[in-house]
Formats: sequence, C-alpha cells, structure tokens
Amino acid sequence: QVQFVESGGGSVQPGGSLRLSCVASGFTFSRYPMYWYRQAPGKERELVASISSDGGSRNYADSVKGRFTIFRDTAKNTVHLQMNSLNAEDTAVYYCKTVIGSFGQGTQVTVSS
Repeated sequence: QVQFVESGGGSVQPGGSLRLSCVASGFTFSRYPMYWYRQAPGKERELVASISSDGGSRNYADSVKGRFTIFRDTAKNTVHLQMNSLNAEDTAVYYCKTVIGSFGQGTQVTVSS
C-alpha cells in the first residue's frame, strides 16, 4: 500500500537548519508529484512546498519562499525538504504526501531558543 515515512526533524535554535527526508513506497514514485505539508499546534495543516514528478517545477508557500528547498531523489524514492533560517513560526509536524494515499506519522520540527 502507499506509505510515507518522514524523518530528520528535531529541535533547533532560530536561524538554524534542518533537512527532512521522506521515503515513499507502494506506487511508482517517478510518476507523481510530491508535497510537503506542516501542521502547527492549534492550526490547520498547510501546504509548504511541492515538486513535479520530474523535479522540474517547484512551488513554495510565501512563508517559506527563499528559505526552504524541496528536491527529490527518484533512485531512492525519497523527497527532501531543506529548511534554512528557521524561526519559531516553522514549529510544526511536517508530512510528505502525493495525490494518493494517506498522511503518515510526520516528523516534529521545533524551533526555540
């Protein structure tokens, strides 16, 4: 079945960086776009970044534009989210997904001094 396993979260100080990874399985990874979402405490889940199936097109939420980069490794069925210049508003559980399947467990990112 379709599965997403996220990793790479943790606690970091403001201004720090993290790289999230998501291993996908159960579908032909190279044929699907991939998305990173996040959900902060008390808020709805929001789309953070997307990447097309061939990696040629990327889009970002305004709140992360210029700080986050999404990229994919088709050979490893993995999508990454490089996050730089983190701030407290980036604190959330981060999830990856495509247009099929359900959300996984996510990975917690906490930005605090």
